[in-house]
Amino acid sequence: MSPSSPSTTPANSLLIVDMIAALGAGFMSFFITFGAIAKLTARMLRAMLSRPFEFRPLIQQFYSLGVQSFSIAFLTALFTGAVMALQFGWGLERFGAGNYVGKVISVGFVMELGPVLTALLVGGRVGAGITAEIGSMNVTEQIDAIRALGADPIKKLVVPRVMACIIVMPLLAAMADVVGIFGGMVVAVADQGLTTAYYLDQVVTTVNIPQVMHGLIKAGFFGYFFGIIGCYMGLNTSGGTKGVGRFTTRTVVVTSITILIGDFILGKVLLPFTH
Repeated sequence: MSPSSPSTTPANSLLIVDMIAALGAGFMSFFITFGAIAKLTARMLRAMLSRPFEFRPLIQQFYSLGVQSFSIAFLTALFTGAVMALQFGWGLERFGAGNYVGKVISVGFVMELGPVLTALLVGGRVGAGITAEIGSMNVTEQIDAIRALGADPIKKLVVPRVMACIIVMPLLAAMADVVGIFGGMVVAVADQGLTTAYYLDQVVTTVNIPQVMHGLIKAGFFGYFFGIIGCYMGLNTSGGTKGVGRFTTRTVVVTSITILIGDFILGKVLLPFTH
């Protein structure tokens, strides 16, 4: 090979080195962030077990994170169930299996779509809100003021938000399961000629308790993911008001990726227990 070959030019060599360096930096940043979130989780658990435990901030977060997220979870589940019934009903009819649309929708919702779609939408909203709120407090030195008063910002800010996310997400996912199956039933009855009794019989005979618990356990983990990520990003926000916007956007991206990756890992771990 001649010295002037494109594969050995200095420019190509530098490009490869830069790509490897960028990839290494990305992996290092991931592991550093993962370690920092694990450390924050440990600090949160210690603060959660210390007395006194304040219920008022937790109730406030229930309303802020749960009740105010009800509408977006409800509408998403309703129309997703309707679209699934429409699409799967048409597809299954080609194979003479249009009557089984209730089985597909019910299993798909309780194990996957209910927890995952709810977590992606609610997690984006809630995670961004947590980051913006705590990040604004951080850049205006309110968190330093909490420390100066002798209080623990982890106990005051992180514990009630993460606990509320963990508790609220399974409730929202359960609601999404019911609403999504109902939305599928409306389309199946109105568009495909199934009876309500037949559709509900398919749902009852197909879905079992382990499958429902599969989705609800994943929803609890998803709540922890976007809760702790939102708090971590908020506590590490810097750069003034521009930094708040930057870290809020980063929270939405990281939360979505974490939920999708976590869905695969949790699904792999929990799947043997659903039969």
